[in-house]
Amino acid sequence: MSVTFLKNLALTGTLALAAVSANAVTIIPKAPNLNAKGYVLMDFDSGKVIASDNAETQLAPASLTKIMTAFVAGQEINNGRLAMDDIVTVGRKAWSRYFPDSSKMFIEPGDKISVANLLRGIMIQSGNDACVALAEHIAGSEQAFVELMNGWAQQIGMTGTRFVNAHGLDGKGIATTPKDMAILARRLIQDTPQVYDIYKEKEFTWNGITQTNRNKLLWDNSLNVDGMKTGYTSKAGYSLVSSAIQDDMRLISVVMGTPSRNARISQSRNLLTYGFRFYDTELLVPADKPALTEIIWKGAEDQLDITVPNNVYMTLPKSQLKKIDVQYQINEPLQAPIAKGDVVGTASWTIDNETVKEVALVAAETIEQGGFFKRLLDSLKLFFSELFGQLFS
Repeated sequence: MSVTFLKNLALTGTLALAAVSANAVTIIPKAPNLNAKGYVLMDFDSGKVIASDNAETQLAPASLTKIMTAFVAGQEINNGRLAMDDIVTVGRKAWSRYFPDSSKMFIEPGDKISVANLLRGIMIQSGNDACVALAEHIAGSEQAFVELMNGWAQQIGMTGTRFVNAHGLDGKGIATTPKDMAILARRLIQDTPQVYDIYKEKEFTWNGITQTNRNKLLWDNSLNVDGMKTGYTSKAGYSLVSSAIQDDMRLISVVMGTPSRNARISQSRNLLTYGFRFYDTELLVPADKPALTEIIWKGAEDQLDITVPNNVYMTLPKSQLKKIDVQYQINEPLQAPIAKGDVVGTASWTIDNETVKEVALVAAETIEQGGFFKRLLDSLKLFFSELFGQLFS
């Protein structure tokens, strides 16, 4: 019979328990009251939403759509079907004259442009013409590219999003949510870092025309912002997705539907400042190191290293991180054979006896069965161990 036991361990290092006075009080203010249709503040590592309002309300995305355009291009690069130095020949449908009253890169039919520079036209200059050129190069037509966009949106969990074009100009049925945009921004930073790196560039020149990045937070000395994208249409209002780093913490801010260019900057700054001031994120357990080591029976080895499938991060108010306890529950007895990645238990983190996070524990290595005599000896040991456990329980 399998015996389940609990091991209470205190986190060490940066998460070592501190003596906390029973009278100690920590006040965390509410998030800023933003003049926006909706917003989300998310931690990049943990995915924790720190603050939000109307997070799942469908809104017009405007040029925030171009984040998905860049993401799809990045995934094509990851899959080996596209390269930064590939040359794109601009088609007639991407002619800048077809976008007279909107942002553009000022490309013309027949222009030959590298993918890297076309991405700059999309990400820095917010060129609607550049979006069409890249879409046609990748998928053959803009509509086929939109199918890729919506496919990726579904795959990464953007449940409230539907794209109808590659650039974000208002169209029937186009919609996204602040939460979906935060999910997309997080995946773009995580999955396509070489594409994301372009967002921090402050200007780009094409066809003799220099345009500066519309994300003015890149010039803000109070924050270390390195991306990402503005958006505006009369229906959407003024929006901004931004990301900043302070120490080891990266935050993603999505502010949608503010009344002005200045408002989207100030509201985003307020949201990021709030997050960095009152919250912190800690790496609780790295996936590349054992969380603990346990006895394994009937195996070619006597011990099994146990870890987590992915890095475990937690985002909390700064004072609460000092109060975390971890509890490991191992399904015993562990018996060979066990394959790397097999679930062998759970890890639970609590604050004041309340569970705040739980993840699976998995085998960090494969342990094959031992020889006949090893298995026989361990079987006898297990039999008497369980027998004595029942007698004295």
